[in-house]
Amino acid sequence: MDGLDTGMGKCPVMHGSNTMEKAAVTAWWPNTLNLDILHQHDTKSNPLAGFNYRAAVRSLDVAALRADMKALFRDSQSWWPADWGHYGGLMIRLAWHAAGSYRLADGRGGGGTGNIRFAPLNSWPDNTSLDKARRLLWPLKKKYGNKISWADLIILSGTLAYEDMGLKIFGFSFGREDIWHPEKDVYWGAEKEWLAPSDTRYEDVSKPETMENPLAAVQMGLIYVNPQGVNGQPDPLKTALHVRETFARMAMNDEETAALTAGGHTVGKAHGNGRAEALGPEPEAAGIENQGFGWMNPNQHGKASEAVTSGIEGAWTTNPTVFDMGYFELLFGYDWELAKSPAGAWQWQPVGIKPEHMPVDASDPSVRRMPIMTDADMAMKLDPTYRAICEKFMANPAYFQDTFARAWFKLTHRDLGPKIRYIGPDAPTEDLIWQDPVPVGPKNWDIGAVKAKIAASGLSTADLVATAWDSARTYRGSDMRGGANGARIRLAPQKDWEGNEPARLAKVLAVLEPIAREAGASIADVIVLAGNVGVETAAKAAGVAIEVPFAPGRGDATAEQTDADSFKVLEPIHDGFRNWVKKDYVVTPEELLLDRAQLMGLTGPEMTVLVGGLRAIGANHGGAKHGVFTDRPGALTTDFFVNLTDMAYSWVPTGKNSYEIRDRKTGAAKWTATRVDLVFGSNSILRAYAEVYAQDDAHEKFVADFVAAWTKVMNADRFDLA
Repeated sequence: MDGLDTGMGKCPVMHGSNTMEKAAVTAWWPNTLNLDILHQHDTKSNPLAGFNYRAAVRSLDVAALRADMKALFRDSQSWWPADWGHYGGLMIRLAWHAAGSYRLADGRGGGGTGNIRFAPLNSWPDNTSLDKARRLLWPLKKKYGNKISWADLIILSGTLAYEDMGLKIFGFSFGREDIWHPEKDVYWGAEKEWLAPSDTRYEDVSKPETMENPLAAVQMGLIYVNPQGVNGQPDPLKTALHVRETFARMAMNDEETAALTAGGHTVGKAHGNGRAEALGPEPEAAGIENQGFGWMNPNQHGKASEAVTSGIEGAWTTNPTVFDMGYFELLFGYDWELAKSPAGAWQWQPVGIKPEHMPVDASDPSVRRMPIMTDADMAMKLDPTYRAICEKFMANPAYFQDTFARAWFKLTHRDLGPKIRYIGPDAPTEDLIWQDPVPVGPKNWDIGAVKAKIAASGLSTADLVATAWDSARTYRGSDMRGGANGARIRLAPQKDWEGNEPARLAKVLAVLEPIAREAGASIADVIVLAGNVGVETAAKAAGVAIEVPFAPGRGDATAEQTDADSFKVLEPIHDGFRNWVKKDYVVTPEELLLDRAQLMGLTGPEMTVLVGGLRAIGANHGGAKHGVFTDRPGALTTDFFVNLTDMAYSWVPTGKNSYEIRDRKTGAAKWTATRVDLVFGSNSILRAYAEVYAQDDAHEKFVADFVAAWTKVMNADRFDLA
């Protein structure tokens, strides 16, 4: 009969509801604005919510951990045997691939969160068998518990592996805090298949600079470049161009790139001694009985030398467990010819090599094997710029080792933030330009007197608020760069950015800088304090007396402490908070707003209250009136939300990103708006937030919430307050 089937033979839950893609909101309506990126690391997914890792790691017995890890390197396990009885090469690759996903354009990726534990990174083709490396580290994580994060443990393993094999390391810092959920909303490319042809992310693959931003790797599922050549076709000179572009997008110059390539291949080996198609599926696709392992190899037979990862097979040097000059000796000491690995991958092998220069087999020391080079290695020899750098290294081995050690430190610490965040006995004291150093600022000055001078300066509330916002909004939590500390808004290149309104900025700085000098305060502090004065003035104009929290101590960076080229990537091309977009982009303005809010560490409600408050204050870029839904501009009112949700008005498109707000009775245009304004009324989640502030009883809550979110932005880079 029709109706409810109560038979015991049917499963009472919807099949696949939690293990396969379902008809979610975004599946039914793919153009809806997805706010998940703002809440992807909610405390509900964190088993250690409230735990202070940065305090706990300070009590770690570092000496004991070091000793245990170096012992682990030599403790070869039958389920995953170590090459030559030493796991150093594997741990270096683990640390390298964790850190190597970093990209300069938006600061995302990198080893600072332990995200290589989760999809998609844990299942990228380039990360084949790194699941084994993480499992080898588990006994150390188990023993030292919450005093060591996975993120720190992974980077430490590679660093100590280099030290154990003879490199004098530059240093190491603890302090990376783990995430507990995949960063699934990071854009790694539009491809729907692993290792899709590079052409899909370039306007012209022969011009590497045309790679789509913010991407850095040449293909989906790779960390850097294809080791077999562009699109798998060997051509070292073409590969050199892609190596240069890719590493530049990861914040490395030519010398650092050459050092990393040579130093990375001085130890360890590539694995391709078998059929790649025989491997089982990656971890995220593997059967439950594999317990998180992927790429199971039915033909390995417990031998390290029969592993298959990249498909390329062989070591680069004669002594792959010693950090020496062997890479250069073989690369420049022999001619090289193309060959195929047992797995069918393109690689280069030496012509007429002497037997004593051949490395021994990774499992059987009585057998010697042919060394190899990848297409990227050959680029170091054939590209004139890279060759000159390598020749410089060969002439001065100590210089090479120091350059590599520094480049490795930069690679593994680029996303850890400024030096003030470094923890541990091996943290270097030297200031490095890529750390964006900022001197400690003065704290003992008369805050009240300075506030009075700012209030009497004649600068408008909008000017005060906009300048402080522009100074602070560059902060991005992805790699802890930017922010108000340092007052780099007054230096090149920031002072000339279109988004900072150079003429208005110069006018404001001309007033604030003398006030700072007379008070003995940093201009960085005075810029933020001026913004606070503007917020307090706007709140008072709306009938609410409130004091915005302020903590002095910011410093002023100098031009010499600022890597201007590196800072170019922080230039805003949009700012939905100030209702500005530099030009028309494929991505919608509201999507750009979400991306910026996430980088700033804001939640959906915080983003909402800041947009509404900045509109009410009249802090739009260039004084634009879009979204200023109030007859009282300059007062911190809830008018933006009240009028946005008022059914007395209709919303009429007048362009791709422009609208009129019209009185329904008269048809007269009352205000104008952009997509970033109207999305707070159209998106169901954002409208729910907006309605909270549109209620008649919301005014005081709105001001308090705005001040809290404002203070969060102003202090985002104040790591000294943590």
